[in-house]
Amino acid sequence: MASWYGFPFNGRRTSNGEIYDMNEFTAAHRTLPFGAVVRVTNLSNGRETEVRINDRGPFVANRVIDLSHAAAEELEMIGPGTAPVRLTLLSGPNPGIGFFGVQVGAFQNEDNAERLQAQLEARYSPVIIAIYDSPYGIFHRVRVGRVPSEADAATLAARLRSEDHLTTFVIRLDN
Repeated sequence: MASWYGFPFNGRRTSNGEIYDMNEFTAAHRTLPFGAVVRVTNLSNGRETEVRINDRGPFVANRVIDLSHAAAEELEMIGPGTAPVRLTLLSGPNPGIGFFGVQVGAFQNEDNAERLQAQLEARYSPVIIAIYDSPYGIFHRVRVGRVPSEADAATLAARLRSEDHLTTFVIRLDN
C-alpha cells in the first residue's frame, strides 16, 4: 500500500537533507537508498509514475511507500489517500549495500524513549535514539541493531516482535 504526504511537511527537510517540495516526484521509503528511482504502479487503475527516494517512511503498518502530492495526483490516489501499488526499481545505488536496523518506537517524551533503550540494551546492541523534528513536534525514535542486510534486519525485527512484543519497522541506517 502506498500513501502520500503534502502539508504540513512541504518546505521541511527530508531525511536526506533536501527541502521537501510536494510538487516534485519524490517519495519516502524505509529501506531503499536515497537517490533510487522507482516506478510506482497503482494496481487499482494501472496508472504509473516515477519517483526518486529522498526521505524515510512511512512508519505506518502495511504501507510500503509515501509519495509526494504530485506523484499521488499522477496515480489518482489523492481522494482515497492510499492505493495498492507495485514498485519497480529503475536506477540508483545498489539497494543491497548498506546497513539496516529496526525501529521499535517513536516517542515525544524523551524519558519514554530512554526507558525503552535501557530495557533493550541488556540484550541488543546497539540501541540508539534518533531525533526527528516533525511538523507535530520532536520525536525520539528508538532503533535497534546495525546489520549488513535487510534480511538480517527482518530476522532481528521478528525476534523483537516475538520476544519483546514490539511493533517493528526495518529501516536503512543512513550515514
